[in-house]
Amino acid sequence: MKRFFKSLFFLWLYTCACAQTRPPITGISHIAIYTSDPDAAEHFYVHDIGSMKGTDPENPKGVRYYVNSTQFVEALPLPSEDLLPRLNHVAYITTDPEQLRVYLAAHKVDVPTGVEHGSDGSSWFRVKDPEGNIVEFIQPPDQPISLSSTHPIGEHILHVGIRVHSRDAEDPFYRDILGFRPYWYGGMTADRTDWVSLQVPNGLDWLEYMLGNVSTLNGGLAAAIQRQLGVLNHLSIGVINMEVAVTTLDSEGRLSNEHVGPQIGKDGKWQFNLFDPDRTRLELMEFAPVEKPCCSPFTAQHPTPSLKTPSSTPK
Repeated sequence: MKRFFKSLFFLWLYTCACAQTRPPITGISHIAIYTSDPDAAEHFYVHDIGSMKGTDPENPKGVRYYVNSTQFVEALPLPSEDLLPRLNHVAYITTDPEQLRVYLAAHKVDVPTGVEHGSDGSSWFRVKDPEGNIVEFIQPPDQPISLSSTHPIGEHILHVGIRVHSRDAEDPFYRDILGFRPYWYGGMTADRTDWVSLQVPNGLDWLEYMLGNVSTLNGGLAAAIQRQLGVLNHLSIGVINMEVAVTTLDSEGRLSNEHVGPQIGKDGKWQFNLFDPDRTRLELMEFAPVEKPCCSPFTAQHPTPSLKTPSSTPK
């Protein structure tokens, strides 16, 4: 009996410690999207972007397109042609999903009863942010996947963007509870805010609030609405030199997709936008600005490339 109560006591101590301490959240893991045409999606992510296709340890119906060994796009079959938007969830890397689950529960976030486990040794759980966006926290496997036969145009997912209606509604979750940190904010003009960038607590990747409205176009045309949502709900891959990256895509026949740019964004960084077959935007972006940003200064360190490839290294 004493042993039983002693075990309960230590379990209580562990739970209290987990409730008070948020484990590190170190970066972006992935973005999960729906695709209505798996073959077309594979051509875009493998041929055009240069990612490696792999199985999906979280969902046997899905596939992964790896940008590097721990970051990827998860493509899921579209359950209904009427489903809008194409975004399913975004995911961040943590060192201890169970501890983070207990921590969030202590802060009145609705959490599942436990973490899930993938066939690759990963573990994760999902919650919803205040506006109902699905957010996943995942611990990658001890042995990350080995990439082979890839020709990626970029090797790091710098940020993910999600449509947000209210900055004030989302900030208590992302900033106050999770500890995301301000990086930059700006808009189409200096007197408005359309984008708010928040870096993860223990890394340099960031989440971008996309505050733009979606027009229903007098009742709404699904394709037009999806196009707008695909611009807002997006991912960004870093490249070292935009001119070299775009020239590589063009010379290798990897620009049969819809694309726009390149141009310098309001944040002062070179960017180039490509769209997958369901019009989810994939933004290529240089790691650092080349001119002064509009609207506000950067308030945190820029990410830096860890790997250089022929497709993104200046010659």
